[in-house]
Amino acid sequence: MQPVFRFAPSPNGELHLGHAYSALLNHRLARQAGGRFLLRIEDIDRERCRPEFERGIADDLRFLGLDWDESPRRQSEHFADYAGALDALVHEGLAYPAFMTRGEVKGFAARFEEKEGRPWPRDPDGAPLYPGLDRALDASERERRLAAGEPFAWRLDMNRALGMLEALTFREDGADGGPAGEVRAEPELWGDVVLARRDVPTSYHLSVVVDDALQGVTHVVRGRDLLPSTSVHRVLQALLGLSAPRYRHHDLVLDEAGRKLSKSAGDTSLRQLRAAGLAASDIRRMVGL
Repeated sequence: MQPVFRFAPSPNGELHLGHAYSALLNHRLARQAGGRFLLRIEDIDRERCRPEFERGIADDLRFLGLDWDESPRRQSEHFADYAGALDALVHEGLAYPAFMTRGEVKGFAARFEEKEGRPWPRDPDGAPLYPGLDRALDASERERRLAAGEPFAWRLDMNRALGMLEALTFREDGADGGPAGEVRAEPELWGDVVLARRDVPTSYHLSVVVDDALQGVTHVVRGRDLLPSTSVHRVLQALLGLSAPRYRHHDLVLDEAGRKLSKSAGDTSLRQLRAAGLAASDIRRMVGL
């Protein structure tokens, strides 16, 4: 099987050195393995993603000397694929409409902590776990609220899902001194994750596993910050009957204060570095490649 790698940025801002490192590394590994390198545009957030940022991504990658082997896959053009996957989970009783907002979940956790004097569990990203109250709604109440047009999100019934599956692992190639070999997945740490919202008919977790399967991705190389998410992806792959790629979670490019580079924080972009006269070789040297 020919190896397939991918670089999958979101066009909600300009690429920075962290993106450059990941793109360059994926491209290098793909070409060294005689494989294919794909570009995916993860633009499910139609409010923040903009065409000019997508054009900037292509310009930056070409500036770095990278090419890709087929037209980019834009997630916004494939909502039907994600809807099909969600429908399959709903049909199996593995997804349910959850009406509590993020603010309400935070409030619930705060009230619990105040009353019980101990912390409410949080996911690996630090957000309080969904308490699952809507999971227990009777069918008539659920239908009433749906018919009334109340906003909701589709959430995965994690306990039910794990009850259907054997213990899950994933193959981690051990980049930068990280874990190597078969790593045990820990999806229970995430609780009932969001699969889709009314205004966004999919989620990062759902769309990424569907895309990787449809594109035949064999190697997922991405930042260490996404290592915990792999546990959720393994659950969805198993439930949907999708093959699991090999994973490699590399170190992050940090600023002088040791903070991860971020679009939202306004960290120096590749466009700005290009405008300052830096060459592609300078960028490669700055990220250690």
